[in-house]
Amino acid sequence: MKIPEINRPEAERAVLVGLVNDTQNEARVREYLDELAFLADTAGAVCVRTFTQRLDYPNPRTFVGKGKLEEIAAFVEENDIAMVIFDDDLSSKQVLNLEREIKVKILDRTSLILDIFANRARTAHAKTQVELAQYQYLLPRLTRMWTHLERQRGGIGMRGPGETQIETDRRIILDKIARLKEELRSIDKQKSIQRKNRGKLTRIALVGYTNVGKSTLMNLLSKSDVFAENKLFATLDTTVRKVIIDNLPFLLSDTVGFIRKLPTHLIESFKSTLDEVREADILVHVVDISHPNFEEQIQVVEQTLREVCDGADKPTILVFNKIDAFTYTPKDADDLSEVRRENISLDELRATWMARLGENCVFISARNSTNIDELRRLLYTRAREIHLSRFPYNDFLYQNYDELQ
Repeated sequence: MKIPEINRPEAERAVLVGLVNDTQNEARVREYLDELAFLADTAGAVCVRTFTQRLDYPNPRTFVGKGKLEEIAAFVEENDIAMVIFDDDLSSKQVLNLEREIKVKILDRTSLILDIFANRARTAHAKTQVELAQYQYLLPRLTRMWTHLERQRGGIGMRGPGETQIETDRRIILDKIARLKEELRSIDKQKSIQRKNRGKLTRIALVGYTNVGKSTLMNLLSKSDVFAENKLFATLDTTVRKVIIDNLPFLLSDTVGFIRKLPTHLIESFKSTLDEVREADILVHVVDISHPNFEEQIQVVEQTLREVCDGADKPTILVFNKIDAFTYTPKDADDLSEVRRENISLDELRATWMARLGENCVFISARNSTNIDELRRLLYTRAREIHLSRFPYNDFLYQNYDELQ
């Protein structure tokens, strides 16, 4: 059975839906919907409008309330909308009911991210991981695919083949999941051998939220041509390059970006891709300093790393990128309101974070190559410490480095 895919006609029109509740206020929901719109744009859709509703918890039948559902359905019918995308995961029952009411394609955040990953996957490894995540996502939602075979009522002669067909499909999918997991284990063994063949070179991994400039920084440091684009999840496959700063070589890897509400299936499937992160000696956490909620993005990445690396505590360098795009609004002298993130200058942020992290913090612009020499010196210092802990007899090769700077 073929995994259903999102059709990609020219610029499908979409509307987005989010809920405001005690855990996320309206401002945060707006930010989440902006990110969802960026995801939709990456997938090839055009966001026409967003809808929000305040509910203590999602409606178990249709996610939103009856009045809001009627408002969405009317707008969809009047404006030639192709799909409605919800910012949270939907159950199979909710998707079925929403499709009946709105009569267009219904997607949730997870299905949208899965579609983007499927479109971005290039290597056999990435394609296998995405296919596995798709089947794991599809498995509990089989019931909505066979509604035409459901038993509408009991009694003699009313027992259709629906449940039998669902069980058959479930076995097929479980078999495919088992096969894909076996393929990933085989690929993982090959990659493990490749990593062992790299010797004991110091390994540095670039990590961070999606679209913060990791690939651009990778190209700048390694003088390579890793694909970089102002889209979410431009990089799925881990890319490793050898970098030499002065006379010290080390391996630099670029990994898939993280995102809030990253589907569990993807985290599980892509754990093998993140082996470079688990085995890295140093992590370079790249942050988009121009994003209004970059601190929350830092927390998302750190939490995901704890899940992926099993809580491993690795030396980390925090690199604040995109200082060229940073903007702020200074407060007036007579403004007594609380200081917010948009009122804080770059110099104040620099002083705060560098006081907290000391030398393991640097502010750069990868696009304009601003402060890249400072980052290179920091990478050299940290990589040298790791290298000399393994090969202390090489110390004489580097003992005059500091005097030359």
